[in-house]
Amino acid sequence: MKHPAIALGALALSLIAMPAAAQTAPRAMTPEDLITLKRVGAPTASPDGAWVVFQQTDTDPASYKRATGLWRVPAKGGAAERIGDLADAGENSPAFSPDGKRLYFISDKSGKDQVWFLDLSASGAAPVQASDFKADVAGFKLSPDGKRILVWGDVARDCPTLGCDNDGNTSQPGPGSARHYKHGTGFVRHWDSWETPGNYSRGFALDLAADGKVAGAAVSLDGPVGTLTGDIPSKPMGGGEELAWAADSKSVFFAARQADAKEPLSTNLDVWHAMLDGKAPHSPTKSNLATDTLPTPSPDGKWLAWVAMARPGYESDRQVVHVMNLATHEKRALTAGWDRSAGSLTWTPDSKALIVTAEDVLDTPAFRVELAGGKVTRLALAPKGMREGHIANLTPLANGAILYTRDSISYPAEVWIAEKGKAPRQLSRANDAQLGALVALKSERFSFKGAGGATVWGQVHMPANATGKLPVLLFVHGGPQGSFGDGWSFRWNPRIFASQGYAVVSIDFHGSTGYGQAFTDSINRDWGGKPLEDLKLGLDAALAGRPQLDGSRACALGASYGGYMMNWIEGQWPDRFRCLVNHNGVFDSRAMAYSTEELWFNEWEHGGKPYHEDPAAYEKWNPANHVAKWQTPMLVVLGEKDFRIPYSQGLGAFTALQRKGVEAELLVFPDENHWVLKPKNSLQWHQTVLGWLDRWLKAPK
Repeated sequence: MKHPAIALGALALSLIAMPAAAQTAPRAMTPEDLITLKRVGAPTASPDGAWVVFQQTDTDPASYKRATGLWRVPAKGGAAERIGDLADAGENSPAFSPDGKRLYFISDKSGKDQVWFLDLSASGAAPVQASDFKADVAGFKLSPDGKRILVWGDVARDCPTLGCDNDGNTSQPGPGSARHYKHGTGFVRHWDSWETPGNYSRGFALDLAADGKVAGAAVSLDGPVGTLTGDIPSKPMGGGEELAWAADSKSVFFAARQADAKEPLSTNLDVWHAMLDGKAPHSPTKSNLATDTLPTPSPDGKWLAWVAMARPGYESDRQVVHVMNLATHEKRALTAGWDRSAGSLTWTPDSKALIVTAEDVLDTPAFRVELAGGKVTRLALAPKGMREGHIANLTPLANGAILYTRDSISYPAEVWIAEKGKAPRQLSRANDAQLGALVALKSERFSFKGAGGATVWGQVHMPANATGKLPVLLFVHGGPQGSFGDGWSFRWNPRIFASQGYAVVSIDFHGSTGYGQAFTDSINRDWGGKPLEDLKLGLDAALAGRPQLDGSRACALGASYGGYMMNWIEGQWPDRFRCLVNHNGVFDSRAMAYSTEELWFNEWEHGGKPYHEDPAAYEKWNPANHVAKWQTPMLVVLGEKDFRIPYSQGLGAFTALQRKGVEAELLVFPDENHWVLKPKNSLQWHQTVLGWLDRWLKAPK
């Protein structure tokens, strides 16, 4: 057998040269630039640490068709290369076998998403299809010993493997096309799709034969019908981070929430342990009625780590790292005294510490948490003199290095590596050429005294070559427990707006994340109070001492909670802005309470009771109650597949504006959910929004 690193280098690869940035003057970034920037995914390293493989999504600049493929780069540095004989088959989710002989991935080359692999011991080997399930494979994980594989996808609850003739639909049959949901049903629709009763995301463990293909009978993680029923991983946002093999490859840990009539009211995800013996899994976190997730067994097989919230019904509670001794079942909270919320977990190879990410004052850095004592140390994963921005997809390597992706508000994610005693190095440079031809972004952070005298942070972004006075855009983030931190976004991107000659101001108002749990909690039952005060004070603070910002020409924009705030500003701050942009924002709190799908969020935010038990809590901050004062022109954007904030909320706001005689426009996407994801739709969104802003801020008033 050839050395795996040498064999991978011998594969048929097509080198995509990275041309040097043009020497001409940089030009303004356009929406087309944003849409066609390459999207780099989570990297994986070969067992010997010599090679790094990652997925990359490219967008054709003419058709806007997207294609995902696999790329590789030497860990020591060098040009990234495309694995050329896999083009146009949607390759994603690369993973090396533990012995380094094969590279597994998902591809739709057969007409549906299945597991494939490349034999790295054979020079120029063609890709081999490893699985042939009836259902699409949504994800997979290889066991530590390389002898088994875990796959998951949507199938009927009584299906014995990943796909069967029965789709699980238990709704009452009839002659028409109606869906029929009976009393006691949980979600009837979730995020952007109607539920198929009896159909769930489910996980199965199977053997890998000597030839690398999936073999043998499948063993379900959820056990016999009638035991655990729920989505594995959880929907709509859960992924591979919610499933993990035990170190001995004999069992699997995963997170799931029981799917029943209480599910729309429940944040009670639990960590489960399946022994792969066909029996029901058991949960070591059953006593906690709040969220338990991100199960992460230690490499030495002695510990299980996970994150847990304390308060049931609250989806933005602090995620504290917990560990359990797998021999004694003794549990302890490892980061109980650390006022940050862990967003990801991974063990160091020696099992002595965990590497976690957590938001921290506009950044998302990585931290080392010692197993013995829980000491937390912030890691330096950015070049000297630079901020971390947003760190993600961490993998500690056997040689002590850490592999990860890093992005910021100025540039999208690229693959990085940090080796002991050396400065962090950027391995992939997928977007260097395109970004190098564009005007750079100048960003500045600032703090001020917000509501109640608390310290509140914000940012100002401008084109680096800006001259003269700039109109101002106030961005309001969603969540509301979120942040407009130093991270890249392909949807709400300050750089693209600044590039059109605007100054973009964002404020992390009360309720934002990265400032401690009390600050995050402070928005509860106060949606229109402290946050609006922070926005007012923050905009004044951004304008103070920055004469280049023209505060007399300002518009405000926001989506989700940010869209709610546009509706709230209409009635509470109606004379400040020349225009507003409201994307999928709450208009009527009463209608929202009865039409959103995840009821726990809306009820928690308004004191924990349903609307009929405490209508005053909802009506206190209801924008619909203040339509009489509306006067600011507004662009309303909505997606018909948005079930989180149903599109009727946007229609309500637009109708109110029309009846008031206020200038308004409505942009409707029939095929989008709470977000705008499709390339051509994104282009239309940007063209419409920027046209609306230009009309009110650049044309003579």
